[in-house]
Formats: sequence, C-alpha cells, structure tokens
Amino acid sequence: MNFKLIFDTVAHLKAEQIAYQIRYRLAKPKFKADKCPNGTGGTSFSRFIPKWRCLDGNSFSFLNIADEFRGWDFTGHGMLWAYNLNYMDWLLQEDMDTETGSQWIDRFIDGLPDNKIGLDPYPIALRGINWIKFISANSNAIGKERLSRWNYSLYSQYKLLERRLERHLLGNHLLEDAYSIFIAAIYFNDIKLYKKASRLLAKQLKEQVLPDGAHYEQSPMYHCILLDRLLDCYNFSTANNRFGDIQAETDTRLRNVAEKMLGHLQSLVYSDGSIPLLNDSAVGIAPTPQQIFDYAKRLKLDWQPIKMKECGYRRYSNAEMEVIIDAGGITASYQPGHSHADTFNYEMRTEGKPFIIDTGISTYDKTPRRQLERSTKAHNTVTIDNRDSNEVWGGFRVGKRAKVTIIDESETGIKASHDGFGKSAIHTRCFRLENGQFSISDNVEGHHDCKNYLHFAPGTEIISADKGCITTNTAKINIEGAETVEITDGKISTEYNRFLPVKTAIMHFKHEMKYIITTI
Repeated sequence: MNFKLIFDTVAHLKAEQIAYQIRYRLAKPKFKADKCPNGTGGTSFSRFIPKWRCLDGNSFSFLNIADEFRGWDFTGHGMLWAYNLNYMDWLLQEDMDTETGSQWIDRFIDGLPDNKIGLDPYPIALRGINWIKFISANSNAIGKERLSRWNYSLYSQYKLLERRLERHLLGNHLLEDAYSIFIAAIYFNDIKLYKKASRLLAKQLKEQVLPDGAHYEQSPMYHCILLDRLLDCYNFSTANNRFGDIQAETDTRLRNVAEKMLGHLQSLVYSDGSIPLLNDSAVGIAPTPQQIFDYAKRLKLDWQPIKMKECGYRRYSNAEMEVIIDAGGITASYQPGHSHADTFNYEMRTEGKPFIIDTGISTYDKTPRRQLERSTKAHNTVTIDNRDSNEVWGGFRVGKRAKVTIIDESETGIKASHDGFGKSAIHTRCFRLENGQFSISDNVEGHHDCKNYLHFAPGTEIISADKGCITTNTAKINIEGAETVEITDGKISTEYNRFLPVKTAIMHFKHEMKYIITTI
C-alpha cells in the first residue's frame, strides 16, 4: 500500500467528508415508509429539455451498451450502467407515452425493497426529478389511486435521501441532492423541506460556481448537466409560488447564478455550438448547449458571455482557428474525481473542424483504460520522465497535484508554469495565437526525458513527419528543438464505450522546444 499516495489524497479532503465517510460506513439509514403530505399530484412548468432516447420496448441503451431489462440491480455492464437504469431518464424521452412510463414506475416500486442501487442517494435524486416531471406532464391521465401510491413511495425515497445527503462526497453529488430536494419540496408543498433545501442549495451554488460562472469541477459536460438542473429548479419555482417572499428571494438567487453559468457556457462553446471534451466530458450525456440556451430563453433569462478566468480555461480564435486551453490547476481540491492530469492541455479546431483533440473518456470503470484516459500522455501537453502532472489513481482519486502560476496573459495568449513534476522540473508553457499562427513554447528546468504529445482528430492524414516538421492534410506544424518525432497509432473516445482510430505525435526533447501550427 502506498501510504504517501493515500496521505496526499486524503490531505485535500474536508473534515466533513471524512466524518461522513466514517458515519455512513458504520450506520446506513434504511428505507422506510413515510406519510406523504397532502396537496400533491402535479406542478406547473415551462417546457423542459427532453432526455436522450434510451428505452426501446424492453431494451435499454446506456453508454452505448444495449441490453434487455435484467433487474434493477443488474451490474453486468458496470455500476454506471446500473445507475443510469435507476435514474429512469427514459420517462422523459420524447416518444414516451403515459401508460408505458406508468408501468415502469409501478415496476420500480414493486422491486424497490430488494433494489440497493435504486436506494443510493444519487439515483434517488435524479430519479425523483424525472418522476416529478413525468407526473406533472401527465397529471390528467394518471389515476388517483396510482398517483397516491407513487407519491407515497416518492416521498419515502426523499426522506431517505434527506437522511443520507452525499456529504461524504460533496461536489456535484451534493448539489444534485439539493436540486432534487428543492423541486420535491415544491411538488409536495412541504415548507420545512423547502427551507432546508433552499439553504443547502444557496450554500452549494455559492461554493461550487466560480466567479466566472464555471462549475468548479471543470468538466464542460458536468457544467451543462448541472446548469440544466438549475434551470429546472428555477422553472418549477417560478411557475409554482407556494412559499411567498422566501421563495421570491430564492428565485432571484437562482436566476442570478443561472445567468452566470449561461455566460460561462457561451464563452466556452465552439462556433458550431459544441463543448470541448476536457476532463471527464463526453458526447451524448448532457443536454447540448443549444438546448440549454433555448430552455433559458423560454424561462426569459438574460445573459452575456463572461470572460474565463478562475476556471483555468482560455479561448482564443481567429478566422481559421479556435483554441481552448487549460491553463489552470484543480479548483475543486477536495473533489477532483472528474479531473485529469492535463495541465496545459488544449484543443484546436481549424476552419471549424477538429484538428488537435482531447482523447476523451470511454469508461468510469476502474480499469487501465480509465487510468490512461486521465493520464498526462493522453492529453496535448508535456510529460517529464514518464510521470503525470497530477497524481491520478483509483478511477476518481488524485494525490499530489500541480500548482499553476500565471506569468503573463494578453488577448493573444497566456504563459504559465506548474510544479506537477517536482520543484526541480518546473514546466513553463506559452500559448500564442497571432499573425495567423498558433505557437506553443515549452521550457523545462533541468535536463529530463520530456515528451510533447499531440493527438490528432480522426481522419487527419499525416503526410510527412520529421524532427523539423509535421505535415498533415489540414495544417503544417513547424518544430524547433525536438530531438526526434515519432507518429503512433492510438484511439480516442468522444462517447462512452466507443473508440475511433487516430494518429498521435510524440516529440522528444530535453530542455526546451517550440512548435508553430499554420493552416494549409
């Protein structure tokens, strides 16, 4: 056992996390029936974003893996697949009819006593919102007896969630808990629950949303997921005024935070409306930015792009190129589960098409592939002595992590350094987009085995490559200071469990090097 690695990991945790980790291991709250408040059965709302289609007959497709229903606690395709089954997102897919959805809710309630996965806090939180949306959209077609049974079960699930809030994890998990309990309090017209949820939500939004509007876990995918859910809270709250002045104050707070998060998203997206796949991000999970912007407009929100700063990302563009850079450290220090060892990574598009890309994520399972996808060599940056800039391990853990220092910044680029490889191997990188060229200069203190990685987008053809130049069918890369350049075959994942073949350039150097990208 690597005690130093464990110490470097635990040292960043909050005392609250450690206390609740111990508490929940010693005594797990049990599911029990709770009397349901009166006055439930539906809420008003503006049209929300439908979920991705994942149910077809009796077959479910999550994470690009399709299978027949095998029970609510089936884990044959991994825990994340099982979690998705228990979220019940398919209740909100566009072709879902009332009776089919109702039968699945009945089936879930029947199997609940033996369904440990379904009673985990995170599935309760996500499923609860899906049930409330489904009920609200179909309230006229659901019989009173059936609805009473659902409400009885749903309220009991929420009381379990209330007793087991994910304070041992914090981060997006606790924020999702707060979102869900907030919507449930409005649905059940429960003022006591509403006050608790409002306090928790206010605290978590203040802590988790950075001044530049980014979610602090620095995953564009999770930013979209959490912004969508925040819009749901604002939607249900403004459409159902049940708690007077206290609710009006909360609505104002939700609106302000939502507009900040929208402003960040507006600054982050590429010109085609897609997000960079930085840290834990993939296609086909979160709503698209355009869906989110359309939803926000239906709610009459107003926002402007916010210049990125605290999130660590920077965006530069000209007529031919778009570049998104990660020039920051880990901001959610006590919850870095979705962070990678990607210090000074970047993505680049030429003429609107991907050219230099992040290798993405294909799995959350604790496998060698998950470790590789979080590693430094899986990103467009420098490794030193084959080490990672952040000490990623265990699927979602990070031990020692890089401290980033911004040296200089302008409208055309940024220069920064980090100590992720140790004090004797400080890495300084300078990005510049000017005069129709994108240049990257690297300097490493001391003399080490340095490798500069470039992952090309699928379909990019390498015409020629040597230590002075890489020529592709899209752009030319002029290189200064490399000892050797090798081109290798690799694979990337823009979606879970799907791979695309790509070419990777590895440029070897000792102390410093520079390369300049120009379009052809």
